[in-house]
Amino acid sequence: MASSSTLSSLVFSHHFLPNNPSKSPLLPFSTTSSHNPPRIRRPSIEASSSNSRRDAYVIDEKTQLLLERYGIDPSELEPRRDKKSRRKREEVEKQLPEETKAPRTTHKLLQVLGGKARRKKLLSPKGMDVRPMMEVVKGAAFGILQVAGGSPAFLRPGRWLDLYSGTGSVGIEAISRGCSEVHFVEMDPWVVTEVLRPNLEWTGFLDVSVIHRVRVESFLEQAEHSLCKDGPFDYISVTPPYTAVDYSILMEQLAKSCLVGKDTFILVEYPLGTAMLDSCGCLVKVADRRFGRTHLAVYGPTWSQKKRK
Repeated sequence: MASSSTLSSLVFSHHFLPNNPSKSPLLPFSTTSSHNPPRIRRPSIEASSSNSRRDAYVIDEKTQLLLERYGIDPSELEPRRDKKSRRKREEVEKQLPEETKAPRTTHKLLQVLGGKARRKKLLSPKGMDVRPMMEVVKGAAFGILQVAGGSPAFLRPGRWLDLYSGTGSVGIEAISRGCSEVHFVEMDPWVVTEVLRPNLEWTGFLDVSVIHRVRVESFLEQAEHSLCKDGPFDYISVTPPYTAVDYSILMEQLAKSCLVGKDTFILVEYPLGTAMLDSCGCLVKVADRRFGRTHLAVYGPTWSQKKRK
C-alpha cells in the first residue's frame, strides 16, 4: 500500500505537471523554448448556479429584524445581479393588472419602544415596498427629542404630524410617550386598511388619530385651507421613500408651511450622500446622527440647543 506522502505527490503531479516530465515548469532553468511554453493542467473550480446564489441570500425574519435594529439594510447584502433582477421584477409587477399581482402580506417585526403601549407588536408589510423607521433610529430620535424638550424621562406633550407614515410606528410611539393627537399622512390605500388602521386599533390609539389618505405634497399644499386654523404642530416626522422624494424641495416646502411654528421639532430620516441644510425656516439643526446608511436630522427651536448642552 502506498504511503500518504506518495499519494499526495501523485495527485500533485497529475494536476499540475505537464505531460512531458522533462519539460517541467518547476525547473528554474528549463530547456523548453519560450515560443512553445508548456501546458499546465489547472484544477477545475465548480461554479455555483444562479439559483444557489439567490438561495444563499435568503434572510429569515429574525435575521432581518436584527439587521434593521443595527442600521443595516438587508437588501444591501444581496449580490448586485440579484438586486438588478429584483428592481426589474418590481417594475414588471407594477405594470401588471391588480388581479395578477402577488397578494401583499404582513408580519409583526416592529414594536412600541416606550410609554403606555411599550412592547406591543406592530404590523408591517413583507417586502421592501414600505420601509419603516428602524427601531434603533426611532429610539435615538425620541431620546433626542426628550432631551431637547427639557424632559429626558418623557416626551413634551403636543400634536404630532407623521408624514409618509406607512405602518404608523413613529406616530404610535409619539402617542405612547404622551402626545395628545397624531395626524398620519399615507397615500397607499392597502397600507392604510391592512396595516396602519389595525395598528392603531391594536394599540388603542385610533380615537386620538387622524388618517389622511393623500400624497404628502398635496397635503402640505392643502394645509393652509384646513389644518392651519388649529395652529402649527409641535412635532413633525419625515420618513419618505429615499428614491421617491427631492429633499431640498420637501424641506423648502416645510420651511414655508403654516404647519411649522417657532417651537416645532422636525425629525427627518434621509439616506447617505444627501446634503441637508443647517436650518429649516426659523428652526436650527439640533442633531444629525448616522446609523449605517441611514441618517437622522433633528431641527428645533434655538432654545432647544441649550437644553442639549
